[in-house]
Amino acid sequence: MSLQTSTYSSTMKTSLTNKQYMALALPIIISQMTTPLLGAVDTAVVGQLPNPIYIGGVAVGTLIFNTLYWVLIFLRVSTSGFTSQAHGANSQDEILYSLLRPVFIAMVIGSLFILFQEPIKWAAFWIIQPSPEVIEQAALYYDIRIWGAPFTLMSYAILGWLIGSSYVKLTVYLQTGMNVINILLDVAFVTGFNMGVAGVAIASLMAEIGVTLVGIFILIKLKLINIPSIHTLKNMFEKSVFIKMIKVNRDLFIRSICLLTVYTLFTSKGAQMGEVELAANAILFQIHFIMAYCLGGFGNASSILIGRAIGANDGRLFSDTLKISAKWGVLSGIVLTFLLFICSSFIYPLFTSNEQVLQSIMQYQGWLLLFPIVGFWGIILNGVFTGATEAAQIRNSFIISMIIFIVLLYVLTPSLGNHGLWIAFTIFTLSRSLVLGSYLPKLSKRLF
Repeated sequence: MSLQTSTYSSTMKTSLTNKQYMALALPIIISQMTTPLLGAVDTAVVGQLPNPIYIGGVAVGTLIFNTLYWVLIFLRVSTSGFTSQAHGANSQDEILYSLLRPVFIAMVIGSLFILFQEPIKWAAFWIIQPSPEVIEQAALYYDIRIWGAPFTLMSYAILGWLIGSSYVKLTVYLQTGMNVINILLDVAFVTGFNMGVAGVAIASLMAEIGVTLVGIFILIKLKLINIPSIHTLKNMFEKSVFIKMIKVNRDLFIRSICLLTVYTLFTSKGAQMGEVELAANAILFQIHFIMAYCLGGFGNASSILIGRAIGANDGRLFSDTLKISAKWGVLSGIVLTFLLFICSSFIYPLFTSNEQVLQSIMQYQGWLLLFPIVGFWGIILNGVFTGATEAAQIRNSFIISMIIFIVLLYVLTPSLGNHGLWIAFTIFTLSRSLVLGSYLPKLSKRLF
């Protein structure tokens, strides 16, 4: 069985069907959801320990890595867009370069993270301001997991290339394998060997390194790429194309900085409200990440198809992708909200057995139920504009939404507390959808 999922053929220019779209989206959703599950599993395993400082420590440590990697998510996102356009244009050289360029950048940035690990750690603690007990546990987690940064960032580039090349089944195998390894090691280190937070960090580190090495091995073994020659490596830095990639990545980097700012302020405000609220918000945010990545599967499927439509100059595929992705986005948003509502009494105890934390979660879960409804369109459009490698609009939508969040944060939290915090985040999510949606008519008109 081929690892490459059969998708719309750009040369046929026939209508895109729901079956073709979901053949891309479903495997991507499965692979996407394994990413936040790494943090969720970490939180759930530590949540069974008696003291909430362990949950808080892993929550803060996980937040640091989630936000660092969110800042650099462009390594996967832009790689998928450039790769899908290269396939649409049937350019074999650009297909190879679309992998080599982001892998090179990932290695450089990951190495810088290790080099500057201490300033990054203490800057994060200064911003979040957790209690001294939580800092101790978070530092233990961070000091171990930071060594996986180059591997994690390279895996982003590899997975982005595989998605852009429609090897979605292979991404499922790789990411699911990583998640299974992480779960097994978590249970073994924490429950079996009583290693606590250190065991959780080691499990995540080993899983992240493992999936990257296996991914590289598979790319070479299955001959999905050729070993580049010296001449090929020199052409990789061809000026005009490399500058375009840098510009797209710059705008996506700014987008990620906006997310980093929002997530950091959210966690910092929650931490100031007490350890119970910090733990409750951390668990709700882990579930939020799972739903966001699930919806992101539709965004990635749209990114592939939009990229191929542009590479092949196929306006019909562009239009069909927008219509079908909108339909499935609405449906998935409603289903996710409904599932969380009816399964909440089962889901939350998986993350913690602390009764105070569970009561706090139930108090604020209503805001999380709104997330898929107000956020699905912005997440899908993020994929659309990425596939078009039009990142300036994404950047602008996040800047505007971040400003709205910051204003609401300081207006609402003094009187409404944690409810005000969640209201600000919900409106931030909605504004992303509305602002980016306002750019869509101009994009369609300019491209076709």
